[in-house]
Amino acid sequence: MFTGIVEELGEVVEVTPLPDDALRLVVSGPLVTSDARDGDSIAVNGVCLTVTGLREGTFGADVMRETLDRSSLRGVQAGTRVNLERPVTLGTRLGGHLVQGHVDGVGTVLGREPSEHWEVVRISLPSALSRYVVEKGSIAVDGVSLTVAAIGVSEGDGPAGAPTWFAVSLIPTTLQRTTLGHRQVGDPVNLEVDVLAKYVESLMVRGGTS
Repeated sequence: MFTGIVEELGEVVEVTPLPDDALRLVVSGPLVTSDARDGDSIAVNGVCLTVTGLREGTFGADVMRETLDRSSLRGVQAGTRVNLERPVTLGTRLGGHLVQGHVDGVGTVLGREPSEHWEVVRISLPSALSRYVVEKGSIAVDGVSLTVAAIGVSEGDGPAGAPTWFAVSLIPTTLQRTTLGHRQVGDPVNLEVDVLAKYVESLMVRGGTS
């Protein structure tokens, strides 16, 4: 479990293809590896990965086909910058929101509107996730815990009433310390909706039966 508060902006240093459409990544992250051990979890752009090896400030992780199909990690290469976060502990402040590291889908950066003190970023919203996203609700974008500033429907997109995009406002700290400061229009980003919304939906569908 994570909080969506990025600890370090790391870098992919090696990508090795594996059988069955999988990858092995080596990622540089001196801070997150400072107390890591084999078998620990580290979130990479919001994807919970298991540490399979440690060496001189880097860690290895195997990424299976399911993860590649559901996230933007398929497109990483040596030199790609990534958001890194270690799991929350019982004594950690919950500065963001509860993030599982289980990516629900991939959005695309649609636009950026800079201003003097913040920047508004608009991101496409897959139709399967639209019902979980509400204004002032929480969403993780590339593993960053953010508040939804606005939702909307692009002209000609989606059924009536179903949002096809959402916007977030990014402060200078977020722009400087995470990948979101470098994402360009057209770039993919990992999305994880608030898990509480999914549990509420499941309970309502089941009608409270046990």
